[in-house]
Amino acid sequence: MNIFVIMKRTFDTEEKITLSSGRIDDSGAEYIINPYDEYAIEEAIVLRDEHGGEVTVVTVGEEDAEKELRTALAMGADKAVLLDCEEVEELDQFSTASILAAYLKDQEIDMILAGNVAVDGGSGQVGPRLAEILNIPQVTTVTKLAVEERKATMVRDVEGDQETVEVELPVLITAQQGLNEPRYPSLPGIMKAKKKPLETLDFDDLDLEEDEVEAKTTTVEVFLPPIKAAGKVLEGEPAEQVKELVTLLKSEAKVI
Repeated sequence: MNIFVIMKRTFDTEEKITLSSGRIDDSGAEYIINPYDEYAIEEAIVLRDEHGGEVTVVTVGEEDAEKELRTALAMGADKAVLLDCEEVEELDQFSTASILAAYLKDQEIDMILAGNVAVDGGSGQVGPRLAEILNIPQVTTVTKLAVEERKATMVRDVEGDQETVEVELPVLITAQQGLNEPRYPSLPGIMKAKKKPLETLDFDDLDLEEDEVEAKTTTVEVFLPPIKAAGKVLEGEPAEQVKELVTLLKSEAKVI
């Protein structure tokens, strides 16, 4: 099986986000593989070990993303590809999907795996957009996956319930939490990753022009959520507490 995994480099989930001049300040910030993409990488490796073939991890980013690609190689992926977007001023989900499609349209694909969402933006759009451009089926929020010959059988989350889907390959699948338990890179894996191929491609290599991937959306404002006020402890008898609570809901919370 030729399996491709879409990976995104995101802020560490423990990172404290700060703003500077209306933008997220990432100076000194720690970056990691998007946690949902780790499920996708793990599942790709499991399928490769079961059915044979090759796992290629692909990301759209800049040179800094090589660190996360090497981590994916250390987990067990066979190859990594960095699609360098340094020339593009602003990226959105359309831009990312278009760049990925420009690379993947010429590849022999049995399956594309991606994280269900990225923990920074949370849109969940890139995978489905890519499937639409490549004109292949897509199944999202998958928590269980099995492949037999040219058919994939999946269980996916649907609004608190589950749905079983069968589809012929090739297919794009987005991984939900619970699909597997991602492995940690081992020391031998880290050493092997240094010798595995990591290819960097720019716009000329992809036969793309900047205006072809120009963002379709504009960020109007970036702001942090308001700081929550300290809670209050109501004292007195239950009847007195209820009376005070109603007063506070009217005068301060203004919800009634």
